Parts: sequence; structure tokens; C-alpha cells
Amino acid sequence: MTTYLITGIAGFIGSHLAHALVARGDRVRGLDNFSTGRLRNLNGLGHCLDLHDVDLRNADAVAEVCQGVDVIFHQAALPSVPRSVKEPRPSHEANIDGTFNLLEGARAAGVKRVVYAASSSAYGNQPGFPRVETMAPQPIAPYPVQKLAGELYMQSYARVYGMETVCLRYFNIFGPRQVPDSPYSGIMAKFILQMMQGVQPVIFGDGEQGRDFTYVDNAVQANLLAAAAPAEKIAGRVFNVATGERHTLNETYRIIAEQLGWPHPPQHGPVRAGDVRDSLADISAAREAFGYDPRVGFEEGLRRTVAWYRTDPQTLHDAGLPLE
Repeated sequence: MTTYLITGIAGFIGSHLAHALVARGDRVRGLDNFSTGRLRNLNGLGHCLDLHDVDLRNADAVAEVCQGVDVIFHQAALPSVPRSVKEPRPSHEANIDGTFNLLEGARAAGVKRVVYAASSSAYGNQPGFPRVETMAPQPIAPYPVQKLAGELYMQSYARVYGMETVCLRYFNIFGPRQVPDSPYSGIMAKFILQMMQGVQPVIFGDGEQGRDFTYVDNAVQANLLAAAAPAEKIAGRVFNVATGERHTLNETYRIIAEQLGWPHPPQHGPVRAGDVRDSLADISAAREAFGYDPRVGFEEGLRRTVAWYRTDPQTLHDAGLPLE
């Protein structure tokens, strides 16, 4: 039986991957330092999960966790463009040093494949849509620079050491379990929680900036497919993971407000440093290489996400809201 290791397993996407793998009966090991991940995201997995409280910056501990692993899903990161602008050093250490430590640990352990969570922010604000993987990256803020460095390391280990690495550039993943109450939370989670609390959300900029918002189940599907694809189709390559559709922040706000019965228009603040104006992906390469086909659309994903936040007891408790 294949043994899978998920870094950042208690985080947003990592926990969804863990639940999907356990549900199909796979052997799952998890690594997290719980700096941003939440143990409750793993509720219900119990004895099915081999969990390790390890920081990626601890090279020896990482190498030990890699022993006996066949495939790694490298989801761990210190995320957020604004956080990296404010404090670049911690994110550099977690995202670059941590990724290097993982690759070295994987190489020593003979891990066959590493699926890496890359970022669409690597494209920057260059002209030309949709974004195609052959475009030259033009990252702006420290976070996309760090994630791009991780891509280059992945490609280097594929070329030099023969490790089957594949990079998935995520485009604005959203859904249940995304942290809603941090200054660096995803925009969907923040809008939903603030409206539920009766707080007026703020859109930075005019709100007409567009995003290729991608529901988390689509990202999980892409990871599982990339982990199983023939090496000759994916090794050393980079793929967009998105829906191929663009939706503005104003549109997103309106749909969430309608679902929650929120009657107020958004406030608008200044554009944030390092933010990308627009994103839209070409997903044909992933479709051709490993059959990626996003199954959950934008509005259905929003409906599921809003429903989860309205009924999750822990989220409501933390936000000081009554159970519905």
C-alpha cells in the first residue's frame, strides 16, 4: 500500500487532502507545526492518521518523517502576500528553507514523488490572459518569490536526482476550513465571517480586480490525479490549478451578501502593496497531462462555503455567534 505524507496537514488544503485520502483507505502520515494549522481540522481521522508535530525548519526531524514514504503532498507554507510584505524573514525561512529541507529528507528516504503547492502569484501583474505555464514568471511580493523558488528547487531535483516532482500553481483556493479571522485570511472567508458578525467588510481597491476562484475540492482532485499520473507526463513540470473563469471581488461580495441576507454595500480601501490585479488561468495542460476537470463551479462552491461557516460549531463559537 502507498504511504502518503502531507505537510501542513492541519491547514486548509492539507486537511481536505487528508480526509480524501483516508476516505479511500490510504495510509496517511501528516506533518505540521500548528503555527497556522488547526488540530480540529483533522477531527474524525483518529487512528487512520500518523501525525507528527514537526517544523519544516528542523531538517533532522523532517528527514525522519520522510522515512518509508512513497508520495509527499507539500502543502505547508507560511502563506499570504501581505504577511510576507510585512515580515519577509519568517515566510522566507518557512517557504524556502523548509522546502529545501523537505526535498533533502525526501531524497535521503528515497521518496518517489513530491507534489508541490505552488502559487499563481508567480505570474505577477504582467499583461496577457489567461495565464499559461509557458509565461515567464514575474513575482512581485516576497511570498510569490518564495513559492517560485520552491518550484525551481522541485524542477532541479527532478532533473538532477530523478525525483518525480510536480508543481501545482493554485489560483485563489477557497472553501470550508479556511481561516476566517486572521488579518491574512482569504477574502471569501473574511467576507463571510464579517457579514455574519455584522461587521462591514472592506474591499481593497475598486473591487473590479478579478480572480480565478477555485473551490477546494477541485484542488484536492488535482493533487490526487497528479500523484497518480505517469511520470513521463508530469515529472519536473508546472501546472495551473483553477477553473478557467474570472470573477470580480464586487461580484463575489454581492453573491455572498445575497446568501447571508447582508444588505450593505462594501467599503473600499486603498490598494494593498504587492497585490496582483487580476488572475485567470488556462487549465488545458493539467487537463491533458492528468485529466484535471474542475467539478465544483464558483457559485456552487460559494454556496457550500457559506453553508459550512453558518453551521460549523467551532467557527461560530470562536466568532461569538449563536448556533443556527
